Amino acid sequence: MTVKNKKSSILRTVFLDRDGVINFDSASYILSWDEFKFIPGSIEAIARLTSAGFRIFIITNQSAVGRGLITTDVLFNIFSNMTRAIESGGGQIDGIFFCPHTPKDGCDCRKPLPGMILNATKKYGINLDLACMVGDKPSDIKCARAAGCGYAILLGNNTISDASHDPDLVPDIVLPDLKAAANRIISRLGKDLPRAKEPAL
Repeated sequence: MTVKNKKSSILRTVFLDRDGVINFDSASYILSWDEFKFIPGSIEAIARLTSAGFRIFIITNQSAVGRGLITTDVLFNIFSNMTRAIESGGGQIDGIFFCPHTPKDGCDCRKPLPGMILNATKKYGINLDLACMVGDKPSDIKCARAAGCGYAILLGNNTISDASHDPDLVPDIVLPDLKAAANRIISRLGKDLPRAKEPAL
């Protein structure tokens, strides 16, 4: 886990998956900085969210570590280069939480389990009622629901075929990319998020 800047707990929070949200995903995993390619508009979207006063945390499964395909040193190098590029574009990542385990490890942090979000909440005093999770897989949505996030956005041309069997897989909205998600979050400014527990400014 790498951590950047702490801000006031009154600010709303956005949790972002990494692969498929910020950068292009790969079935062979992202194993080096050279393989990391930002999705067009993602840096600008993070900059807009930062400017609008949202704290931003990355919540990402990185089982390539547990599979022995990448070391934590290389993973941290990717994170470091990514955050520098985002900062150069005007954005701010307040923290990165990652799960290095494989599905067989039986951890409590691999999405769809909520461990990473709950750890971030404990560390930073996050109000989950005012938090939004943005991901590109149903497991991201289920993680958000399990943690208690107030809003969940699914990216891409996704359909939830088994939603009738598991309502926790149903997002609040499906949008094409992070740019559209940022626009949605900023334009609504909490209209779709519960406001009852929002502290006075």
